Amino acid sequence: MKYLFILFACAMVSIFAATSIAALDQDDVRGAFLVSRPKEKTQNTNTAPKTSRRRPRPSTGTDSTKKNNSGTATTGSSTSTTGTTNTSTSNTKTKPAPVNAPRMGIGLTLFMRDANGLAIRTDPTHVFQKGDRVRVLLETNADGYLYIFNTTNNGPAVMLYPNAELDEAGNYLQAHVPFEVPSSAAVEERLRWLAFDENAGDERLFFVFTREPLPGVPIDDDLISYCGDKKGCSWKPTDEIWSQIQKEMSHPLKTDREKQYGAPQTEREQQASNRGLGLAKEDPPPSLIMMASANTSRLVTTLDLIHK
Repeated sequence: MKYLFILFACAMVSIFAATSIAALDQDDVRGAFLVSRPKEKTQNTNTAPKTSRRRPRPSTGTDSTKKNNSGTATTGSSTSTTGTTNTSTSNTKTKPAPVNAPRMGIGLTLFMRDANGLAIRTDPTHVFQKGDRVRVLLETNADGYLYIFNTTNNGPAVMLYPNAELDEAGNYLQAHVPFEVPSSAAVEERLRWLAFDENAGDERLFFVFTREPLPGVPIDDDLISYCGDKKGCSWKPTDEIWSQIQKEMSHPLKTDREKQYGAPQTEREQQASNRGLGLAKEDPPPSLIMMASANTSRLVTTLDLIHK
């Protein structure tokens, strides 16, 4: 009887521990995402260079490769390819994620321009009207590549980012170094906001975060070559590429939403984005955080905006 009681107690402890771990894994999405933010802020100096979004060149094993502020090796320049497809990523199979890599996560905060031209934190469920302008501040918990596509009323997809007129057509991100889409630092007003026109509809933004560039999707010099001198140029994915992206959406994500809206974008957030500075633990967290449920090499999520 004594032994049965011990076995029962051990079993209950195991069940309680497993339940607690599962609950923590489910509920602490925000903590798991922010844990890799550094404790101290990166010094904001006038000489701090803006982080390049171009694909880093492969390491040659020499000391010429510099370290960025998140500790990732990069030279800030791209690997040139021919045509509109990165030949270095022609393999259509998804590469497995490194064993010790953290689960991929992406955080975003939606900002809307107010009457004074300020960027104000906005609820994504807000009903937008003609003339409204929005911008998204994005942050990832790992280095990788980000693609943003847009559909209207479930119509054909258009790639919003990378953009041949922004960031030298690059889309490489460093962990916890935020960036804006579109950029508040853009020279032209049309490149600073996403504007709602007179055509009402349901707008869906697709965020595709990958450890390696997507095969067949032009970035860097390939995208610049594709667009040439055309302003407002947008690349459109083929049916095959778009089908693969939508297939990735079936992978479950864990989400945490913080309903704190109405506050303006902080000076630190804007400087970090424009100067390529990493955010620290004390900086404002993203309003919405999505993390992969398993260790994967791609994360695909969406944001729906109602336009009436």
